[in-house]
Amino acid sequence: MGEYQNHGEISLAHNGVLFLDELTEFNKNTLELLRGPLEDKNISINRVNASLTYPCNFMLIASMNPCPCGYYGAKDKECSCTETQINKYIHKISGPLLDRIDIHVEVEAVEYKKLEIEENSETSEEIRKRVNKAREIGRNRYKEYGIYSNSELTPELIQRYCKLGHKEKEILKNAFEKLGLSARAYGRILKVARTIADLDEKENIELKHIAEAINYRDLDRKYWRN
Repeated sequence: MGEYQNHGEISLAHNGVLFLDELTEFNKNTLELLRGPLEDKNISINRVNASLTYPCNFMLIASMNPCPCGYYGAKDKECSCTETQINKYIHKISGPLLDRIDIHVEVEAVEYKKLEIEENSETSEEIRKRVNKAREIGRNRYKEYGIYSNSELTPELIQRYCKLGHKEKEILKNAFEKLGLSARAYGRILKVARTIADLDEKENIELKHIAEAINYRDLDRKYWRN
């Protein structure tokens, strides 16, 4: 994805999803171009004769392997990469870019025996209904502000709608200090916790909601620790 194509894909993803598969295969400079649009929700293209700004309020979803061979950290397979190769591969994704991604999830390989187990899990239809209900809660909550989701909360609105009790504040403080989180990550954790509470149809953010949101921020400390 070159610079011009990158700008085009970002603006075309406005009010939608931009999915980048094999994230580390993209040019690092190209990936760094995402930082501004993810923060500002618009992208500016400056040329000699003109300067244009396009809206790009999109959801970024990306996938990647933990190393070139794909087995670093796997339980049942041995990684064949050197430490240098792993660090070079992982650090194609910069800390500032990673900091702008709300949720980091590690997906392990599924064992065959687990595929045979019949579990009473939620169906896609049930999940869709729960998500739509949470979105409705958000729209009603923010209708006077002209925004539609928790991801759009300003610092002022975070203080108003993401209030925490004493226990919730304490666990967030401990995570902030232990994980070395940034101010940006702090705000994003609160937004995610607000969303988890909405999915649970709870008016207030509870301990389990903030704990789950924090859990989505510690993967970078596992792989980007150096």
